[in-house]
Amino acid sequence: MPTPTLAIRGGLIFDGLGSPPRRADVLVTEGRVTEVAEPGAPFPAHAQPIDATDAWVTPGFLDLHTHYDAEVELAPGLHESVRHGVTTIVLGSCGLSLAVGSAEDLADMFCRVEGIPRSTVLPLLRRTLDWSSPTEYLQHLQRLPLGPHVANLLGHSTIRAHAMGLGRSLDPTVRPTADELGHMERLVEEALDAGYLGLSINTLPWDKMDGEEFRSRPTPSVFGTWQEYRRLSSILRRRGRVFQGVPNLRTKLNIFLFLLHSTGIGRRPLKTTIIALIDAVASRPAAPIAGTLTRLFNRWLRADVRFQALPVPFELWTDGMEVPVLEEIAAGTEALHLHTDEARAKLLRDPDYRRRFKRQWASWIWGRAYHRNLQKTEIVEAPDPTLVGRSFGQVARERGVDAVDAYLDLVAEHGKRLRWYTVVGNDRPRVLERIMRHPDILIGFSDAGAHLRNMAYYNFPLRMLKRVRDAQLAQRPFMTIERAVQRLTSEIARWMGIEAGTLRPGDRADVVVVDPAGLDDSVEASVLAPMPGFDDLRRVVRRNDAAVRAVLINGRIAYEPARFADEFGQARGFGTLLRAQSS
Repeated sequence: MPTPTLAIRGGLIFDGLGSPPRRADVLVTEGRVTEVAEPGAPFPAHAQPIDATDAWVTPGFLDLHTHYDAEVELAPGLHESVRHGVTTIVLGSCGLSLAVGSAEDLADMFCRVEGIPRSTVLPLLRRTLDWSSPTEYLQHLQRLPLGPHVANLLGHSTIRAHAMGLGRSLDPTVRPTADELGHMERLVEEALDAGYLGLSINTLPWDKMDGEEFRSRPTPSVFGTWQEYRRLSSILRRRGRVFQGVPNLRTKLNIFLFLLHSTGIGRRPLKTTIIALIDAVASRPAAPIAGTLTRLFNRWLRADVRFQALPVPFELWTDGMEVPVLEEIAAGTEALHLHTDEARAKLLRDPDYRRRFKRQWASWIWGRAYHRNLQKTEIVEAPDPTLVGRSFGQVARERGVDAVDAYLDLVAEHGKRLRWYTVVGNDRPRVLERIMRHPDILIGFSDAGAHLRNMAYYNFPLRMLKRVRDAQLAQRPFMTIERAVQRLTSEIARWMGIEAGTLRPGDRADVVVVDPAGLDDSVEASVLAPMPGFDDLRRVVRRNDAAVRAVLINGRIAYEPARFADEFGQARGFGTLLRAQSS
């Protein structure tokens, strides 16, 4: 596929490094930025023009936390991110990756916790799985007609199950033998040699297995000890690679262990990114405490920790009970263990189960990630149209019952046809602005490609730019546009060790033309859109085509308003496999 010569004319150029923007024209030749010149510069006559008048021209955005691992096999264009200007994504978060293992084991580890239908993923992996090592997996990805550039973390659950066998890796009484631990270490070394960015782990026990044999057990990484994590992360420390971790949100106490483990007094700091800094409705002190501790550890104990943070409210849509936060109580897992609405309805109507559910729902013993305030909900779809627009609390008052009983009654009656919405965190604008400014965060945690019916953060870069611009227009700026662009591009790329995120002569031409006039309320509106290949599934997304005039990947126009290039996602030449840069 020939690479065009492109002339981006009339835009305000942001280099991704935080420099003040300037009006300039950009010439792209053979996939690279070859000139950033004064407006009207004499570019070659054959250059295809791209009109950037009154627009911002920025480096392509990075999404450092996705679960596109399955979707990239089915639809490698990853259109839902690219249409919003994301040109680089990272796979392998939360201890989960497809780097090695059988189709069955990988599907069972991946699907339930990430809200992706196993009925699609398992047959897909059975058809496509042609690799047997982390190195071969990257070779496989390299053969796909990728849309955005793709970088990888190695999942600890994946290598633990492969080294120990899935059953042993899920047994709380079993520790890996010396040979099994050595096998994991060799897999980490091989992956880093091949170009993986690092290793991801998960210590959150309410992330559960799918399938039948081990259904509802936590994922393998949860059963690892800190001794095991330290053995593997010592390789990352020595080689300057990334250690990503999901803390145990039930107690939040092991965040301190992640901070302590990163320290660099007398040794090299361990690059550690933790999921995630959120102003949670259920736990208002958590974000400021975590942010302050991270600042102290990084400044005084030579740690190198970055919390991932969303620059938008943390919203959840739920079909009946199909949402991970309900797994934080055992009664929630008990219901989600059942496959059908009919089986769940029978359980939800059982008086003993109800007492158990209500007792655990009200308990504060383990802390909370979800606020569990049924007044702070909105029913958005239901077979009974009179329910739509009301909270479970309102329904409960009208029926003269407890709010939890009203919720369980409605789920028992309507199952997954009952769809409701709530905001879990980042609901206070000024607090969110402080999080966005925090020096020890990386903007991300979109979970793109996962929780398909629950979340829609694919366009988080545009929503962040809107928030920053709106504050400026309201005469209360909290961040410059150039700093926001830097946080969405080079800051992530440099810390993660990826070649991306800048717009200068010689750089690969991953470019977004953003129309600031399109950063209006449309970037906040959500819709349900069909997801081809996923059994008539409609996922929740945001579509705001007026905000993006063009997306260039590898010097090719991948997207223009409401239209992808004909060959995008079908032919190679857009996205590439990115390997970690030497550090």
